[in-house]
Amino acid sequence: MIKDEIINLIRDKRAHIGIIGLGYVGLPLAVEFAHNGFSTTGFEVDEAKAKAINEGRSYIGDVSSSAIAEMVGAGRLSASTDFSPLAKCDAIIICVPTPLRKTKEPDITYILAAAEEIKKNLRRGQLIILESTTYPGTTDEVLLPMFEETGLKLDEDFLLAFSPERVDPGNPQFQTHNIPKVVGGCTDDSTEAAAYLYSQIVSHVHSVTSARVAEAAKLLENTFRAVNIGMANEMARLCYALGIDTWEVIRAAATKPFGFMPFYPGPGIGGHCIPLDPHYLSWKARQHGFDSRFIGLAEEVNSRMPEHVVTLVSDGLNDDRKALNGARVLLLGVAYKKDVNDVRESPALSIIDRLRAKGAEVSYHDPFVREVSFDDAHTEGSGAPLQSVELTDDRLKNSDCVIIVTDHSGIDYARVTSQCKLIVDTRNALNGELRRKASARIIRL
Repeated sequence: MIKDEIINLIRDKRAHIGIIGLGYVGLPLAVEFAHNGFSTTGFEVDEAKAKAINEGRSYIGDVSSSAIAEMVGAGRLSASTDFSPLAKCDAIIICVPTPLRKTKEPDITYILAAAEEIKKNLRRGQLIILESTTYPGTTDEVLLPMFEETGLKLDEDFLLAFSPERVDPGNPQFQTHNIPKVVGGCTDDSTEAAAYLYSQIVSHVHSVTSARVAEAAKLLENTFRAVNIGMANEMARLCYALGIDTWEVIRAAATKPFGFMPFYPGPGIGGHCIPLDPHYLSWKARQHGFDSRFIGLAEEVNSRMPEHVVTLVSDGLNDDRKALNGARVLLLGVAYKKDVNDVRESPALSIIDRLRAKGAEVSYHDPFVREVSFDDAHTEGSGAPLQSVELTDDRLKNSDCVIIVTDHSGIDYARVTSQCKLIVDTRNALNGELRRKASARIIRL
């Protein structure tokens, strides 16, 4: 049986692993397989990334250059922009982006491109696994027919499964090896082989009955977060209208030991998962005549938060008898979350857009992001790129308002609060002593 042949290769560490896409998901995965004794090749369309890996250099904060250099030096890790060596791989894992079209519909162009490369090089004895987040049915309705067009048959010649990526960039507590892996195959044999492969590098594998279940589970995970963040954001706007401290309300509610899970408001949602994945689920729901109202409402609430942040800035300036038009506004952080360099779907970009549209003079400081650009893929407007500025005392003193958009841990917030006039804190970065001792006026979300 093809399943037994693949499992034997994995057991003996003779299986050659191929990873398509060396980003935040694919690169840590490739390093983990190599670290556990597997010969691993990463496939990447970006020549600069492939070159960096082959030279032992990392471009992702969660993966050290020393870890890559060690595996490259041991001959167990390499990267290629030539996809023909896929034919030599026994297990191929797809880790490419799945963005949204401007119509908010799924864009699986990258998945299809990866699948075409696999199709060209497909041979008997391969296990293919999709990790890219997508709508339920992609694996067996899109990928399986493509691969069987070669004349090869599922279970007889190759195996196919889905295992959703679960990464949290910048989180040192949870990394590839200790995050449980969900696996669902198009057949039982596919599930068993894929689960066995992942058991070589992660501490716990949870098998489900189908690829569709695994695809839906991933979307539920992130839709759950989006909906609950939406609730927290709506509560924040209500508390602002009522003159109540949102964060104190959440802390009080969180003392309940059952039936409550704290979620926190913010300037908007960003990254490669939460802003996108609910749309994949709601799109699939519409195909079956189902109206996913919770998902749509959460998206509406979350997408309004950048506008709410600008309102807080405007209100704060107005209290000082200043106009937003012409005001010098400094953003602290533009990455979508703390201590990472990723600006994908970052709410900071929409905040900057809106501030500039109202005539504000906008600058930003982010130790992780040297420059940001503005286009239709990220924001509702456009404008000239911005470069990160040095965080000097003069810049803080001369800013009419400072907005904490991303609460990077390396920023001296005590200095910020001692030098600024007005601060809009969207992350509750200034709590406790920092807030009590601040000379600046602080407006919290």
